[in-house]
Amino acid sequence: MVLKWRSKTSSDPRVEIGQEFELRVERIVPNGFGISFADGLTVFTPLTAPGDVVRVKVIQLKKKIAFAEIVDVIEPSPDRITPPCKYFGICGGCDFQQMGYQSQLDAKLAILRDCLKRIGKIDWPGEIPIISSPKEFEYRSRAQWHLERASKKLGYLKRNSHEIVEVDTCLVLTPELDAELVRLRREIDWEGLWDDRTRIDAGVGDDGTVSIYSPELNAPTKEIESVVNGEEFSYSASAFFQGNRFMAEQLVQAALAGASGETAMDLYCGVGLFSLPMARKFREVTAVEENDTAVEFAERNAISAKLDNIQFWATSVRGFLKSNEAKTADFVLLDPPRSGAEPETIIKIAQLRPTEISYVSCEPSMLARDLRTLLDHGYSIRSIMALDLFPQTHHVETGVRLALE
Repeated sequence: MVLKWRSKTSSDPRVEIGQEFELRVERIVPNGFGISFADGLTVFTPLTAPGDVVRVKVIQLKKKIAFAEIVDVIEPSPDRITPPCKYFGICGGCDFQQMGYQSQLDAKLAILRDCLKRIGKIDWPGEIPIISSPKEFEYRSRAQWHLERASKKLGYLKRNSHEIVEVDTCLVLTPELDAELVRLRREIDWEGLWDDRTRIDAGVGDDGTVSIYSPELNAPTKEIESVVNGEEFSYSASAFFQGNRFMAEQLVQAALAGASGETAMDLYCGVGLFSLPMARKFREVTAVEENDTAVEFAERNAISAKLDNIQFWATSVRGFLKSNEAKTADFVLLDPPRSGAEPETIIKIAQLRPTEISYVSCEPSMLARDLRTLLDHGYSIRSIMALDLFPQTHHVETGVRLALE
């Protein structure tokens, strides 16, 4: 099916913001958009499934690129299902609930390969296995909620907006966090808030204990605990921990499989999720984390595990690698935030010439960019594995192992 409009030429389509037309979605691309082509125009539409025939409305134009919103699904794809959440399409959290779970996994692998090829110029010939989440819903053990004092709203941000959407239940949260969201909405002291808008970080431990953190709240931030591959971790909502604790063991195993040696480096180490198991495989581990609270937990976790061969540095990875303390290692693991590592950080890692690098990433576009740099500095990719830590969203975790040529 082609787009139903007339154009003067294939390079000059007469399309205006607000215009509606029909199109067929070809596939899902980065950021979870469905992509379509017609009359020299590339159209990106969220919340679609491959093979959908939809009526859309143009909301943004950039030369030969249009961004659109669904007006109506004319012919649903075989991959399309009815989203189970009544807030789907309004709340900005989930954007894959319109697809069955296997279709979600297929789309994530396609997104990953697209980024590798288009951004990193990497045409990976090998297989990319993906580990599915044991829970498609009720898996999220970390969350961030937004508050607005004037409207007394507590919830998530509306899609493509800073407006807050109140939800009476969230299907991807663990039951404990879902209940905490309901409790906070009922009990929060709105008049006691200083800022007009703020946010609350929340997390839940293995035993169901909930930890919340916000500079606006007087409530203490509880410590919680999780066990991953036999290692015990204490942390709180004020320090990062993986958001799907049901996948943490697989993530650690994928990142460290077969690794051993004399020296190792754990960059962006958080509370020590990788540092502790690395210390059992290497004689000496250097761990770097900018968040002071996370480092305090990491040091305590190492002491509790009776591991004295980890040296923690409470500083930025960028600053540490620029210092004289940064020395080469047999093995370097990095797990940067979604924004990725700074380009100079990747270059510095390559210049240290570690024998092997394990790159854990939650953003394929940043991963592809950084892999290109490492390949240009003499490294080769040995394996790529995807893990679905974020069902019902377009986000995908990736573990890549590289070796020095």
